[in-house]
Amino acid sequence: MKPTTARAVHGVVAVVAAVAVVWQLALIVNGEAVLNESSRPDLGVRLARFVSYFTVLSNLLVLGCSVVLARNPLHDGLRWRLVRMATMVGITVTGVVHWFLLRPLLDLSGSSYAVDKLLHVVVPVLALVAWVVAGPRGQAARPQVLGALLWPLLWSALTLLRGAVTGWWPYPFIDVDELGWARVLANLVGVAVLFALCGFAFVAADRALARRSPRAA
Repeated sequence: MKPTTARAVHGVVAVVAAVAVVWQLALIVNGEAVLNESSRPDLGVRLARFVSYFTVLSNLLVLGCSVVLARNPLHDGLRWRLVRMATMVGITVTGVVHWFLLRPLLDLSGSSYAVDKLLHVVVPVLALVAWVVAGPRGQAARPQVLGALLWPLLWSALTLLRGAVTGWWPYPFIDVDELGWARVLANLVGVAVLFALCGFAFVAADRALARRSPRAA
């Protein structure tokens, strides 16, 4: 793929991710419910909770990486490779967990429904498509998988700590008050395994795609 085309592809992902995050932020500021919450806390609390969702964080990572690649589609570096792996694995898990665990529990309509689909379906799909068709190739390696697990593990620890103190849980599958510690920890182990499997899948796919496009690698 020509660099100009690759920049355009990543640029589209960046624009869609930005629209999704800003739109969700606008709904939060307006007091819209998230995951059918019945209460409407103060704005400061709503904003703090907004940046506490893994979905929002993974979409922000996609936005940041896409902006970098829209400027230079062959951007590289050791730290970049780790961030890129964490981003791709994070947004993939966001889509999978939403589809299988959260989607059946939601009853959204209007703007809330639209932005939910942007964050959980459209951005993950676009990010994956852009990774496949525009690369850059040859940057994924197995050691990055362990590093990519660090931020979701940190997010999980902070979320459990805050939930224990405040009683607020961003997702039903991590609600200790409802499910108990044993069930929640089992759920998180399952998600961690999913992260690792996705990471190794990205490594294998990157190698296969690099062999098909040696010049891009």
